[in-house]
Amino acid sequence: MIASSEIMLERWRHYESKEIDVFLEFKVLTSEIISKTAFGSSYLEGQHIFDMLTRMAHIISGNSYRIRIPGIGFFLKTSDDIESENLEATIRNSFMKMMKRREQEAMLGDIDGYGNDFFGFLLEAYHDSDKTKKISMSMVINESLRLYSPIVAVTRRVEREIKMGKITVPANMEVIISTLAVHQNPEIWGEDVHLFKPERFAEGLAKATNNNIAAFFPFGLGPRNCVGVSFSITETKVALSMILQRYRFTLSPTYAHCPVEVLTMCPQHGVQVILQPYEPKLL
Repeated sequence: MIASSEIMLERWRHYESKEIDVFLEFKVLTSEIISKTAFGSSYLEGQHIFDMLTRMAHIISGNSYRIRIPGIGFFLKTSDDIESENLEATIRNSFMKMMKRREQEAMLGDIDGYGNDFFGFLLEAYHDSDKTKKISMSMVINESLRLYSPIVAVTRRVEREIKMGKITVPANMEVIISTLAVHQNPEIWGEDVHLFKPERFAEGLAKATNNNIAAFFPFGLGPRNCVGVSFSITETKVALSMILQRYRFTLSPTYAHCPVEVLTMCPQHGVQVILQPYEPKLL
């Protein structure tokens, strides 16, 4: 995480006092960290795989709400079907190639075991250094996730018939729970629900959600939530800590606020900011 963030910040030196799209920068950073963590692969290999995954996500998103006759895909394939199958095969082959190379390096003794790509102890040892401050990094991250969750909805199947107010939900019915609706419900979060207020998390999640902690689920709920929650939060804290040591930033006049769903929530036109080098004042 630290090495990849350092590379990104070194690249940012060319954009000081200029406009830069940090959404694209963070996409590259995330894909590189995941690639190196999982496989120790080079940046180019990881970037190639994640470019293909991004393209597949666009295909899936574009076909999510299209009505199709069950089974027709076995006999009549669309151009999207063909492209997604080719992408899936290429992605699988890329992963297998990296895995086989890692096994060969391990057998030849070029690396210790199968490598030490994931610094798991950081997840256990990491603590906020700013807990004594009024607004902590965790509060800022939680409030950002509340307003702009990675997922816009979760789907669950009802095990038994239940009543929800005046509505009876039969067993085996699939229920779609809107993250956006719950995270911006004034009955839970208060009348200032549409404002960015990190301090609402100052006294913990229970207080912020009016004693309904299940009302905050940016990564899903229960045993089927995102497996990378802790890793992604740690990645965010590490990257932000390193960025704020060097820069302050403001939104660029060219920024257009337009969040859209492409499997996950993302800014349609990017996030343009103006970078200003941070010069701490000496006492």
